[in-house]
Amino acid sequence: MLDADICHAACDAKDRRFDGRFYIGVKSTGIYCRCICPARNPKRENRTFWPSAAAAEAAGFRPCLLCRPERAPGLAPIDAPARLAAAAYARIEAGALEEQGLEALAEELGVTSRHLRRVMNAQFGASPIDIAQTGRLLAARRLLNETALPITEIAFASGFRSLRRFNATMKDRYGAPPSQMRGRKAIVRGETFTVSLSPRGDYNIAPTLQFLATRALPGVEIGDGKSYARVLKYGDALGWLQIGMGPKGLMLTLSENLAPHLRPLVANVRGAFDLDAEMTAVDAHLAKDRELAADIKREPGVRVPGALDGFETAIRAVLGQQVTVAGARTLTDRLVQKFALRTAGFQPAMGGELTHAFPDAIALANAGVEEIAKIGLPKKRAETLHHLAVASAEGKLPLSRGAIAAGRAALANIPGIGPWTIEYVALRALGDPDAYPATDIALINALGRKGETLEHLKPWRAYAAIRLWRRIAKKGIRP
Repeated sequence: MLDADICHAACDAKDRRFDGRFYIGVKSTGIYCRCICPARNPKRENRTFWPSAAAAEAAGFRPCLLCRPERAPGLAPIDAPARLAAAAYARIEAGALEEQGLEALAEELGVTSRHLRRVMNAQFGASPIDIAQTGRLLAARRLLNETALPITEIAFASGFRSLRRFNATMKDRYGAPPSQMRGRKAIVRGETFTVSLSPRGDYNIAPTLQFLATRALPGVEIGDGKSYARVLKYGDALGWLQIGMGPKGLMLTLSENLAPHLRPLVANVRGAFDLDAEMTAVDAHLAKDRELAADIKREPGVRVPGALDGFETAIRAVLGQQVTVAGARTLTDRLVQKFALRTAGFQPAMGGELTHAFPDAIALANAGVEEIAKIGLPKKRAETLHHLAVASAEGKLPLSRGAIAAGRAALANIPGIGPWTIEYVALRALGDPDAYPATDIALINALGRKGETLEHLKPWRAYAAIRLWRRIAKKGIRP
């Protein structure tokens, strides 16, 4: 059954996270659309909602020529090609074909490479290789205009394996060689480079920075009221990044050795800092709750602070079970000191020194339960951490942003992982806008009652949770 309030809210926000979950029939035009249709939203009284395109057409509605309902990532078996194409497109945009070949990507998605090529051509009019090529070229243009990296390094950082091929492709596609495409402003080369990320709508970075600074691990992260920096391991590259506000949005500064991972890093940071949420619609929806209306009026635009590493988030969530933020931070710091990889000592512009990378899955899997327990954990909890590490090391724990269903299912199979942990990881790492850890003691204290699941605030209960946690924190009680 479709909830009209949820459908209206998703329609008003044009929220892509609900694309394909329902369709909007417009009584005044006889047309049905996806919730992300670029046309002006119809009046509420003219909207009807249908669980499938077939249901809308059976009711007499015709498909919209702008949003093309047949391309929506639907839930029915007939929509499986669109879902597959969307999943493949997201992975390719994040650099999957640079990390692995087409055969490996197809295997990851559970299809043959031939079928994947056929589906991508049908959905997007381009092959996976063509889509990847466009992504490489756009990444190269960004590096050319926003960094002082030499052209040779940009070629390889963008995913090209030959400078000659890079030059020829750029000239063929854009009519000029890379050397003529650099911006006029001289950029001095250093050990870092900076790119700008534009948020959707007005952006209030303070709540996210406050969240990160409160939980920052010594040596791994540094946070203050203006920026956040941390060590990050991407593939074989161990570098650091710093994020803060600039005149055109977020400014992402990366150590140069992370340049080859620019595309997935940008996608990751956009998700972790919730840059693509339509906060006007989210706040308007949450304000229907009297208890949240005052919070929203006082501090509009509070987004969901996410995570840059799904595995790390799961580990920290387990360490945070039934303890305070300070207690969880102490345990996590012990884990870092015992199992982390030391760095040469990165010094971000904001000051301080970054000396450790968070322990990866292989390190914790190899450590074993007994060694993990020595940081001061009960054996059962140490076993849970070890199970997480083994599952992640074996590729059985998909915790990348957007893998909501697969990530939840994988977590549920780990002994010692309960509903609170699943909801928390879904909220922070998987990007589920409706995740809500209803058993969280801080949320219960904020509401003053148990068993409240805030069903009336679907589909953005994650934002309600953030609001309630901030309410508790301002009273001096750390959630």
